[in-house]
Amino acid sequence: MPTLEHSDNANLVLSDAVQQSRSRRHEFVTPEHILAAFLRQEAFAEAVRYLNPDGLERLRKDVDAFLASMECVPGKGNYELTPSAQTDELMTIAYNQVLSSSAQQLDVPHLVKALLSLDESQARYMLEKAVDGEVEELMTEVIGQYEDANAAMAEGGEGEPRHEEAWRTQVVCLNDTVANHNPLIGREAELERTIQVLCRKDKNNPLHVGEAGVGKTALVYGLAARIVAGDVPERLQGSRIYQLDLGTLLAGTQFRGDFEKRIKSIMDGVRREGNAIIYIDEIHNLVGAGRTGEGSMDASNMLKPYLEAGDIRFIGSTTYEELNRYLSRSKGIVRRFQQIDIDEPSVEETVKIIQGLQKKYEEFHHVEYPAEVIEYAVAASAKYVNDRFLPDKAIDLIDEAGAYRELHPAEDGSRMVDKALISDILAKVCKVDAMAMKDDDNAALETLYERVGASIYGQDEAVRQVVEAVQMSKAGLLDDDKPLASLLFVGPTGVGKTEVARVLAREMGIALVRFDMSEYTEKHTVAKLIGSPAGYVGYEDGGLLTDAIRKTPNCVLLLDEIEKAHSDIYNILLQVMDYARLTDNKGRKADFRNVVLIMTSNAGAQYASQASVGFGARVPAGEAMMRQVKRTFKPEFINRLSATVVFNDMDRTMAGMILDKKLRELQGRLDNRHVVMTLSDAAREWLLEKGFTREYGARELDRVIAHDLKPMLMREILFGHLKDGGAVTVDVKDSKLMIS
Repeated sequence: MPTLEHSDNANLVLSDAVQQSRSRRHEFVTPEHILAAFLRQEAFAEAVRYLNPDGLERLRKDVDAFLASMECVPGKGNYELTPSAQTDELMTIAYNQVLSSSAQQLDVPHLVKALLSLDESQARYMLEKAVDGEVEELMTEVIGQYEDANAAMAEGGEGEPRHEEAWRTQVVCLNDTVANHNPLIGREAELERTIQVLCRKDKNNPLHVGEAGVGKTALVYGLAARIVAGDVPERLQGSRIYQLDLGTLLAGTQFRGDFEKRIKSIMDGVRREGNAIIYIDEIHNLVGAGRTGEGSMDASNMLKPYLEAGDIRFIGSTTYEELNRYLSRSKGIVRRFQQIDIDEPSVEETVKIIQGLQKKYEEFHHVEYPAEVIEYAVAASAKYVNDRFLPDKAIDLIDEAGAYRELHPAEDGSRMVDKALISDILAKVCKVDAMAMKDDDNAALETLYERVGASIYGQDEAVRQVVEAVQMSKAGLLDDDKPLASLLFVGPTGVGKTEVARVLAREMGIALVRFDMSEYTEKHTVAKLIGSPAGYVGYEDGGLLTDAIRKTPNCVLLLDEIEKAHSDIYNILLQVMDYARLTDNKGRKADFRNVVLIMTSNAGAQYASQASVGFGARVPAGEAMMRQVKRTFKPEFINRLSATVVFNDMDRTMAGMILDKKLRELQGRLDNRHVVMTLSDAAREWLLEKGFTREYGARELDRVIAHDLKPMLMREILFGHLKDGGAVTVDVKDSKLMIS
């Protein structure tokens, strides 16, 4: 076989084929290896793609599957690699083509023509199948592509695909897809500002910055819709908006230069088209995209020349957090954009937005949304969904309610979405009691005082203040940006401060979240509530208090024995009581607007008993405690409380009622063992005498029952006459309890 000069591309194909055969440990270099090498050259791939875009991917899969099925050489050592008989035949045909023509060197088109001339070749069969048998058209395209590639390389550039339309496969034209998206409602000021920036001569690139869900992408689709309708200035007439997806561009870029080539291909194609706009969502991803190591360029650096030139206009969108964290580091990119802030719309604006979208969702779900339901859904989502933004969270609520009603029509067969359905869905999403959201159902709230008072004895005034604070909030007479109530419970131990919080949570049907503040006596432990600072142990864990409220945003939050915590706790609670917000160590906000905040304290309790000692006028115990409370807590802390609730000392009547309650609870446990307990008056009086002390409150009653009554019952249930249940009478004999 004569020796001929090979083109650079032909040498790359042959060396690549050898390398692929060796890496797969095949004994021979076959035409299929050469076909696989063809496919790794952009000019050949573009020729196949032009004839059949789907065929290119199918061909790659077929070739890879065929090579994977070939037999491998066993072992790990070196071995001699030789061309197969068909490869020898292919090279002979290619050489003869060059000798019989005026070509100066062997090039890839000669190898392709030779491969298509092989008889009974799997490579020929797969290639012909990929181009639907259009062999002549394929050769024309291959020759043209490599001529263009060789010409570009001769001029010092890189080979480019011959067809300008190739770049369009890497982008999405928003002008063609506006019909599939929700129309833009409102946002006139932001849209006009965007159009104004696009019409500038220099730095004509708008950058939309706003929180997730406020409508940044919808704004760009709104611009595309106005361009399609011709409702834009002359300078933007006929413009097309192309969305650049960095994830799609990075996919499949195995070799250095592939990503840069795709970017350049798109930018040059857009520049040739003229009057085009590139939209880059999540534009902060430009920083670092495509970088392969220190000193290499990323996507932001590759786009700088196009941004500077001004003939291609760019629209970017990102959030404030990502702008500060990533994009602000690339000052060269930021200064080429004009920032446009996209604020969260108000409740009124969101209602108008959803009214504009209402017909689309009604037609899609085959349901109806009454006007008052739209308003209720927006207001409820604004109030109860705290970690997302309007209008996105309101649209999601409307959409999900429509989907539910479509699948579950009402009992009368109607497909009307009502307030009750919105409340039920919101209750599942936000862990909010659905009853709490129904404005027209206040029966449970009306009897709240009686139900709480039935379990709390002798603290009527304290219960009244707590219930009134909750009812006042429900009536809408308190500030919306404050917790439902911020209450300080003051009183001696064992009089029911913690119990009120438990009963209130149970009767309101919400969770009780309790923190024992004696665990936060040290300065550094207080930081755990909002999270440790950066660089300290526990930074990644987040804040205990903020995380608890994010998980359970509708709850009774009990901070037990607040005076035992370090004084720094009061600084944290100030903003909770004033603005119902608390920011953790990572900048995430916890919303306390649906929280009943209760703090208990024994401050001043020891002075209550001394209030009337001496020859002066009697000072009420509550007043004596309040004097000490004002010394313990800062004025700005006390000033932010909804109420300071003073609990009475335990008296004998109160102790008797509490004893009866605890005996009823004990009987409830005995019922499970089929035991009926009867307590004589003497036994009840004995327990009351032993268990009542002003100093220790109701907790002494618990100790007496646990120490004197329960052990006798336990012995009879386990080893005595009550093994199978029965009746038991508790009486007093010789100053001791006895049972019969």
